[in-house]
Amino acid sequence: MKRVRIGNGCGFWGDSLDAPIRLAEHGRLDYLTLEYLAELTMSILAVQKAKDTAGGFASDFLDVLARLVPILNQQAGLKIVTNAGGMNPHGCAAKAKSILPDARIGIVNGDDLLPRLDELLAAGHALTNLDTGEPLSTIRDKVVSANAYLGAKPIADAFAGGARVVITGRVADASLTVGPAAYQFGWDFADLDKLASATVAGHLIECGAQATGGLWINADAGTGLADVGYPIAEMNADGSFILTKPPGTGGVVNFETASEQLLYEVADPARYFTPDVTADFTSIRLTSRSRERPESDEVHFSSARANGITDTYKVSIAYRDGYVSAGTLVIPGPHAARKARHSGEIILERLKAAGHTFAASHIETLGAGECVPGSQKADPPEVVLRVGVRDPSRAAVERFTKEFAPLVTSGFPGTTGYTTGRPPVREVFAYWPALLAKSAVQPRVEFL
Repeated sequence: MKRVRIGNGCGFWGDSLDAPIRLAEHGRLDYLTLEYLAELTMSILAVQKAKDTAGGFASDFLDVLARLVPILNQQAGLKIVTNAGGMNPHGCAAKAKSILPDARIGIVNGDDLLPRLDELLAAGHALTNLDTGEPLSTIRDKVVSANAYLGAKPIADAFAGGARVVITGRVADASLTVGPAAYQFGWDFADLDKLASATVAGHLIECGAQATGGLWINADAGTGLADVGYPIAEMNADGSFILTKPPGTGGVVNFETASEQLLYEVADPARYFTPDVTADFTSIRLTSRSRERPESDEVHFSSARANGITDTYKVSIAYRDGYVSAGTLVIPGPHAARKARHSGEIILERLKAAGHTFAASHIETLGAGECVPGSQKADPPEVVLRVGVRDPSRAAVERFTKEFAPLVTSGFPGTTGYTTGRPPVREVFAYWPALLAKSAVQPRVEFL
């Protein structure tokens, strides 16, 4: 193929259920990618699997797949790759097979390190926290999930083995695009510049509508976000590509939307680390065709270069770290922000008098410039008081939830917003980033 069209219809678990259907119907795709996983998602799925060994995957994918069946029947060449497998790719694939009984389904796994964690630690892999420098042994007994971010090669291998649907566990987001491109064009995985180009494409489309007008700084009522189209990377064999969206859909693809998404979640643009390649975003050349033809919704990307490759995988580890709760009240009237902050202090003071202090607490006055400090010049007529706490003791956090309603009669005049009941108590799953030698991980491809 001279070109391959890869579209992403899902940016996270909870994204639009209709977007993948519309993208597959109108995008003229060769590959549909569906990206469901984040660090928090993995910990949620780990807890789900602990409760039910048949679970632990992004169940929304199955609803989407069932709706895609007529389209897949009409478009014989359309293939799907998704990380919806989460903590249980086999379980997800088995459910998918019941929906597409005639399809060859590839499974990529090997990312789940939890069963091997003690073995790895004993072998000298300290899995040191990248932020704090602490060894994992300090919280080993609290760990609920540990997953390496696998790369694109097992995805390409699955397609080479005849898969129409590839379901993975934790892989790097951009690898969902790199894998199909590498397979389709027959790229050598030593050709780092081409992998870097596909990584750029994958990074651009991985968050769905963020590349097509969502969160665009100049979005307005005319941007058409109610009918926003999801992104497509039309890739060439040399690695260059066009970022676009289905014709006739809302949103916009232009220089601003493309460059804003390009720098999303990027620390060093010259060194964007993935398991496939370290991409140099500073080498990229962008040409916005929408400047010449506003209706085109196309941006051309070329000249992407690699900046080496690492010998490690990133590892995402989640561990239990106490309990959290947060509640809100509305405080209206003169000096609302000042009264709201004092109301929050009253809550914490009353709890301290009852014998409860917390590992962490936070008072916010939403509507008074809390999100952008210094932006609020006038005294707002009302604000939302939000107080949150975190602590190892569930009992202490539960006691905290009972101190909001009393302010309705013992606080400042007009205090309201208590009718939703006491705020819930949730368990905290903290994030532990680490690195692990690639030699210690063996990605596997199986077929169902």
